[in-house]
Amino acid sequence: MVDLKALQHSSISFRPILPSDRQVLEKIHSDVFPIRYESEFFQNVVDGRDVISWAAVDRSRQDGLDDELIGFVTARIILSRDSEIEDLLRASRSEQALLYILTLGVVKEYRNRGIASALIREVIRYASNLPTCQAVYLHVISYNNPAIQLYKKLAFKCVRVLYGFYFINGQHYDAYLFVYYVNGGKSPCSPLELVTVMVTYLRSALKSVLGKVEERFSKWPKHRDSSRCLAASHLRRNNTVDDTDCECVC
Repeated sequence: MVDLKALQHSSISFRPILPSDRQVLEKIHSDVFPIRYESEFFQNVVDGRDVISWAAVDRSRQDGLDDELIGFVTARIILSRDSEIEDLLRASRSEQALLYILTLGVVKEYRNRGIASALIREVIRYASNLPTCQAVYLHVISYNNPAIQLYKKLAFKCVRVLYGFYFINGQHYDAYLFVYYVNGGKSPCSPLELVTVMVTYLRSALKSVLGKVEERFSKWPKHRDSSRCLAASHLRRNNTVDDTDCECVC
């Protein structure tokens, strides 16, 4: 959980990325990421052209750079039907949107102070205020353990492994796809849920049959094979206990 008091004490604040941030933005991207981003990407970010952004700045700096970027996150709104995770969402009659996190970075001197977590929470808050948005999602390269732990801590779910997703310096790297559902967004029923529902249905049917069998047995004279009645009653009790352990997973 982000220590908001600590952030306030250090005078960290957030604002949109501005055209004047471009040079610093490019430098941080170059320092943080192994991937080179094209000039058009940075121009779209600073112009707010199809990109939403948050910049972190340290207002307590005494060097005249109290408005210089020390961290950032960029994201884009994508229609679910145009996304790669449409199959991971429950079908909806209305047009649904997603928020895709493009880049996230914090300069080395300001890491481990909760800034990255706070930036992601800004994204989640923004997505939650978009009525049609179902989820926030992103990709993480497989060896970036700090980022993976960050998203897990923030309750993102790793839903898919993408083999060879990244191609960097002549080598392929896997990626993990993380999703954070908002506004009631959910994944479609998993195979486990379908099996669970079927098992629950069969158990209910079995309980009904056993109940009818027991009712018929109860009408027989007590001296006629009463052991069968006991067996049926015992099975029914065990079945009820098993049902309480049943969960649907989506």
